[in-house]
Amino acid sequence: MRQITATGQTVEEAVQSALRQLNIIEDQAKIEVIDEGKKGLFGLFGSKPAIVKVAKDDQPVEDVPVKEQQPEEDPVEKILKYVETIIAEFHVDVKVDAEVNQNVVTLQLSGEKIALLIGKRGQTLNAIQYLAQLAMHQYADKYYTVIVDAEGYRERRQETLISLAERLADRASQTKKDVRIEPMPSFERKVIHTALQKRTDVETDSKGTDPNRYVVIKPK
Repeated sequence: MRQITATGQTVEEAVQSALRQLNIIEDQAKIEVIDEGKKGLFGLFGSKPAIVKVAKDDQPVEDVPVKEQQPEEDPVEKILKYVETIIAEFHVDVKVDAEVNQNVVTLQLSGEKIALLIGKRGQTLNAIQYLAQLAMHQYADKYYTVIVDAEGYRERRQETLISLAERLADRASQTKKDVRIEPMPSFERKVIHTALQKRTDVETDSKGTDPNRYVVIKPK
């Protein structure tokens, strides 16, 4: 009976491929995992296929080096290290601390030249948060929301957005014309919508596509 070396995105897929080729079921097979494969970042970059060698139970499988299985690393630890890797590219001395509250992971940045990591209107910080959220989808089996903050910036930004929303809502109400706010990420648009939802003289809507989606304040 011939033996089969097969590949797949996961070990299970590779095994099933080999079983189909040998026309046997798993109970009749001897299976050796040559490489467990690797998930790439965002499922795209740096991925490696899983590789297995399968033979019928009465056919010995050639000895192959089997990688020692490593214990699964905590996804929060993984995302912390990932963000530290990003920050290292800025060549600034910044500390990253992780806080977990149910399914929300908050990464607090503190240190010198923190303004460099915040960027104009939080654009750099938002970009780091966006990448961290995408990476977390790969690291964790359950859903986490990732927030990247820098020495209280998120709270200050929220206060600024609420003040901006009220001021522009007054303008829309007085002029009876729509007022468009500059594009911003979804969690900041939500602040605008929430701040104005109880007003009876205006309503809000989001238009456009990310990353250029924006809020429009309309007079009623």
